[in-house]
Amino acid sequence: MRVAVAGCCHGELDKIYETLALAERRGPGPIDLLLCCGDFQAVRNEADLRCMAVPPKYRHMQTFYRYYSGEKKAPVLTIFIGGNHEASNHLQELPYGGWVAPNIYYLGHFECPPYNAATIRSIYHVRNIEVYKLKQLKQPMDIFLSHDWPRSIYHYGNKKQLLKTKSFFRQEVENNTLGSPAASELLEHLKPTYWFSAHLHVKFAALMQHQAKDKGQSAKATKFLALDKCLPHRDFLQVIEIEHDPSAPDYLEYDTEWLAILRATNDLINVSERLWNMPENNGLHTRWDYSATKEAMNEVLEKLNHDLKVPCNFSVTAACYDPSKPQTQMQLVHRISPQTTEFCAQLGITDINIRLQKAKEEQHVCGDSEEQDDVESNDSGEDPSEYNTDTSALSSINPDEIMLDEEEEYDDSIVSAHSDMNTPSVEPSSDQASDFSASFSDIRILPSSMTVSSDDTSGSPVGKEGNRGDPVELGDGKDLTKVPLKRLSDEHEPEQRKKIKRRNQAIYAAVDNDDTA
Repeated sequence: MRVAVAGCCHGELDKIYETLALAERRGPGPIDLLLCCGDFQAVRNEADLRCMAVPPKYRHMQTFYRYYSGEKKAPVLTIFIGGNHEASNHLQELPYGGWVAPNIYYLGHFECPPYNAATIRSIYHVRNIEVYKLKQLKQPMDIFLSHDWPRSIYHYGNKKQLLKTKSFFRQEVENNTLGSPAASELLEHLKPTYWFSAHLHVKFAALMQHQAKDKGQSAKATKFLALDKCLPHRDFLQVIEIEHDPSAPDYLEYDTEWLAILRATNDLINVSERLWNMPENNGLHTRWDYSATKEAMNEVLEKLNHDLKVPCNFSVTAACYDPSKPQTQMQLVHRISPQTTEFCAQLGITDINIRLQKAKEEQHVCGDSEEQDDVESNDSGEDPSEYNTDTSALSSINPDEIMLDEEEEYDDSIVSAHSDMNTPSVEPSSDQASDFSASFSDIRILPSSMTVSSDDTSGSPVGKEGNRGDPVELGDGKDLTKVPLKRLSDEHEPEQRKKIKRRNQAIYAAVDNDDTA
């Protein structure tokens, strides 16, 4: 099957689907699935905008609301994960995942609005219970999505080229602090065939050769790919071929192993501020292994009447944005999605949002006001994370990342000859393809500069079975060191470019230099 992977979406669904349509017209066939690696920004209305952890000047409605309202429908099945710039109150309605719009499915997380200055950031931190549950998985895994990179993955790819492109990463790479330790822990444990990420706004490929646990077993390898954000002339989209059972159904199905783990770990859910650790085999806990047994998976099948199909039960739970009737003071409400209620009832597990509401009413766990910006306590409605993914205070500043403590006294002055990104996009015709590609990024075959090279990874930890000179392949069987950089159409510079103040000017200048190189 043909799978498209996108980096940080930032609400630009129209642009992403237009790029996919262009790829389909020029490629070998239709795209079967789109995977989005976070910062999706499923913003339905003005209240959702206020729940995004970005300075107000970066809060733009973008185009998701058109898919939420039914004005448009995603042309390809789209699955996404959360990032650190999301409409957190919307995604909180679906702690176990669910449909945010027809044909657009979210893989879950949970928190509790209203948010203050602390919780609007802590909401996107990785929780120890999430890592704990994922580490209970035993069956082989094909694809894993994370917003942030696994820590240390840069040692398994073209580190020299990465630091040439993003020189401000050097200190963290040398200190081995770039990326998520939780993701690194899961990469070592799960050993998926593919791992896709975004967040750092640069395209980067790596091949990690794992050590075989037993002598008789063959060592597994993970093909890692990170992608850029959705901007003109950026590598934000990659189409790859992945082996797929042609007899498998063409709809989403639940995984019995994961559902069995959710049932087993249901009692571990904590909605208080109390710190606590996950069970370990240290003599202090009666149970520490929550992996799925055959009996537990059979119980799941019984609960679901042997029907694993994910129901297409999307429903509108909040008013949709109306450009003709802006509502800047729309009330923020902690909502309970009927999708979550139905799922929890069928599986026999806790509806997180109902428990959070009860805790809020009885103990005021989630705070009293959305305006408590000076509150320092953690009232996120979940156990505080041991895996902090907030990159707003990195030792090396990424000029491509939105910083939450940016000064607000200046307004962005953007002058452009091009149309506003918030206006509806039109499907480009074939005779418009050249102009479209020039004004927006296109899909590229993985460039040879991103393959594992002995010259560029000296000192990198490579497994015994892995050779540093081996190229990275992404599923089509091609030696990517022999594939030239390939664009969908010729690029040329617009006659009049945007004038963007401060650091963004350097970003676009860097893009121009890359293109001419």
